[in-house]
Amino acid sequence: MIDTVHLRSHIKNNLPSIVHQLNSYLRGENVSDIEGILQRIGRGGRLPHWYDLLLTGQSMPNLDGKTIGSVIEMTLIGVLEKHTLSSFGIPHLVVNPAKGVDIPLLNLGVKSPSENFCTSEPFFSAYERVLGNESDAVILLTDYQTAKRNPPPVRIQIIKAAYLKGSEIADRNLCIIAKRNREPLYHQNEASCKKMLQFLCHVNQQDWRAKALLRLVYSLFDSDATLLDLLNDIEADFAKKLMADSRKGTEPLPQSELDKVLEIRGSNHKVSAIINACSDWVIDNHKDFARLPNDNEWYRFLRSDLDGRIGMSFALQWRYNFGNLFNALDLIPSLSTLDMQNLVELEDRDELF
Repeated sequence: MIDTVHLRSHIKNNLPSIVHQLNSYLRGENVSDIEGILQRIGRGGRLPHWYDLLLTGQSMPNLDGKTIGSVIEMTLIGVLEKHTLSSFGIPHLVVNPAKGVDIPLLNLGVKSPSENFCTSEPFFSAYERVLGNESDAVILLTDYQTAKRNPPPVRIQIIKAAYLKGSEIADRNLCIIAKRNREPLYHQNEASCKKMLQFLCHVNQQDWRAKALLRLVYSLFDSDATLLDLLNDIEADFAKKLMADSRKGTEPLPQSELDKVLEIRGSNHKVSAIINACSDWVIDNHKDFARLPNDNEWYRFLRSDLDGRIGMSFALQWRYNFGNLFNALDLIPSLSTLDMQNLVELEDRDELF
């Protein structure tokens, strides 16, 4: 039986040498060494249409993301079979994204963002946003943005790389909020905890009410006095937005959006009131699309490390943003040092809907 955990660990530990060899092939060096592998995994058992270009160091026949991803994934298979895993006696590897993971035998994904740090992936469940993937992934950052400005031949190189376990392929900031509240909210009211998870996975931070509620969820178990101060800030923010919209000549937000948030003021049970307001937003904006977590998702949430390291937003497909990962690999603030204002500012930069 194949020990995929050991194989993935070996890949993780040897990632620098994997990238070195991958870049060598992408420069056209000794590509004939993996010709047989590329032919085997090519469509119809034929060499890929870009093979002759790769052989001469012109690694990209054109500069669309799908082609770049295909070249990198298939060439990576060559590296893993010919070099990294050659001594393990494993069956031939294949690339098969249709199965939900790029390299099924290893249960390993491959993502190749460029210097804008973003990729798009098929959407399966909104709960991936906090729970992450059920498979690990190798993240290979390419110099595509630079290469496309250079004259031919176009040569793509991997400039940074990271190995992420499945739970890390989730939204960093939303995971911080979920982890902050999971234990106390679960012990207080399991149904409310499920509603919080539902809101975090479906929230649209370009929506004013959603962002205001997210600020309240971050401070969910702070004192009532703190929450009242935050509600005052939110009311002031609404007034500023109305003035800004008036200056720009855009349609102002309806007063009802603020009223739905300020209803929390009159409640004697602020936690429940905030969660119910979040649930109302989900219903108002997503209707039947935004179901509560199923049993599997709920179990995964309760045992998850909630250690997401990237940005994730949804617009027909998942939009992954790896900027946090490659700009600050070991500089992610702890909960004790990350205040809500910083969190909101980070989301403003990370999220596009």
